[in-house]
Parts: sequence; structure tokens; C-alpha cells
Amino acid sequence: MKQLVVRNLDERLVQVLKLRAAAHGVSMEAEHRNILAQALLQPAKRSFAEVLARMPNVGEDADFARSKESARSHVLD
Repeated sequence: MKQLVVRNLDERLVQVLKLRAAAHGVSMEAEHRNILAQALLQPAKRSFAEVLARMPNVGEDADFARSKESARSHVLD
């Protein structure tokens, strides 16, 4: 296993890490490892375009079009 030394941390970060580790019942070192693993090993988030592309084809565009009457009923005076 490799080691990682992080120098010049803001004291606020150290305090938050300490509190977060205590809340999870682990050491600060274990919490640091968990944070790094979550940040670096999680799959990348998909873009909006990728999410749209994965949506199933459930009908024709006309099935979802608003009628002129329906659009007018939503206009505020």
C-alpha cells in the first residue's frame, strides 16, 4: 500500500474531518480513505444529453404535445 501525506491543510478541514470520522465511528485516516475512494472511484456522472439518450421511446412526440386550449388555461392574468 502506498502512503499519502497531505500538508498545509486548513484547520477547518481537519476539524470537519475529525467530526465526520467520529460520526462514522472510524479514525480520521479511515475517513480520509473513504472520502478519497468515494470521490475518485465512483462512476462519472452522466450529462443531461446522456440521460435523455437513455430514456426509452414511449410514444410519438404528438402524444406529448399541448393543445392550444390547454396552453391557454395555464396563463395567469
